[in-house]
Amino acid sequence: MKNLFKNNGICADGLDRSLCVAPMMDWTDRHCRYFHRLLAPHALLFTEMVTAEAILHAGAERFCQYDDSEHPLALQLGGSDPARLAAAVRAVAPFGFDEINLNVGCPSSRVQSGQFGACLMAEPQLVAELVSAMRAETDKPVTVKCRIGIDDMDPEAGLDRFVDVVADAGAKIIYLHARKAWLNGLSPKENREIPPLDYNRAERLARRRSDLNIILNGGLSDVEMTDQLVRGSGPVFSGVMLGRAAYKTPYQLCQFTAALSDAEGKSPDLRSVGLQMSAYAEQQMQADVPLHSVTRHMLGLFAGFKGARAFRRELGETARKAGTDSTLILQAIEACLEMNRLPDDKKVA
Repeated sequence: MKNLFKNNGICADGLDRSLCVAPMMDWTDRHCRYFHRLLAPHALLFTEMVTAEAILHAGAERFCQYDDSEHPLALQLGGSDPARLAAAVRAVAPFGFDEINLNVGCPSSRVQSGQFGACLMAEPQLVAELVSAMRAETDKPVTVKCRIGIDDMDPEAGLDRFVDVVADAGAKIIYLHARKAWLNGLSPKENREIPPLDYNRAERLARRRSDLNIILNGGLSDVEMTDQLVRGSGPVFSGVMLGRAAYKTPYQLCQFTAALSDAEGKSPDLRSVGLQMSAYAEQQMQADVPLHSVTRHMLGLFAGFKGARAFRRELGETARKAGTDSTLILQAIEACLEMNRLPDDKKVA
């Protein structure tokens, strides 16, 4: 599948972006990312969005903790003031993120009230100033995540102008959610579902700006549909970004890993994942992190397979009970593997 991406998914900065996991508020915290890394050893992972103001007021330490295994790891920032974003980039520099991403795609009213996120698509020159200010403070790539448009913006001329202006400021990597965002009248959840996906528009942008790295995002639910989509367009995209599919059905990450692997059918060993997650959870519990803070990100691992309900119950309910041991994770995974009669080193499907 890697040969379906431009330069096999290797971008101009040397990072492999053939598979990325989107920043998702309240979901992609450090425990989630540790889990996802075991399922997708080479994927580019993203933090939750953190605002520049939060970093400057509460300190970078609070938001930037991660395990070294999470690399490559991108930090997503939100903001609309060049000086404040520049200061935030300086503040996070010691943490060694592989990329700094600017959120220009989130449609939530909370984000809009701070005058950042998707509403910034109406101000491409301001976004260019933000990118320039951020780039002046780091030698890491500064990238942008955006939609194909907002509200009544022309998705042809409007998106072209936005990308051209931002690219001129130095953002050469664009994560493109192939939906418009409607800032009034739709909730964030509705904005992920109601505006129609327009993959053809994303493809036209990728062809027109072949000098950029465009990563396709939005509605990519599984390997088969993604393969058909990118195969039909030819190698114009530099990779794909999974959002809800990666979180709600995380075994999809295993399947993408196998499809992108040089070794046909190679997929992470789920029993090994269970061993490592049990050990990780034990380490976190010793630091007073509740077991459920780790297991809550794993509930969908066996979605669609025998034992999925019992697995969710164990990791979602039993994990909350006082005195529950972290070996619960391994035991629940082993039970599902046995129920589906799966060798622990093979794919579920």
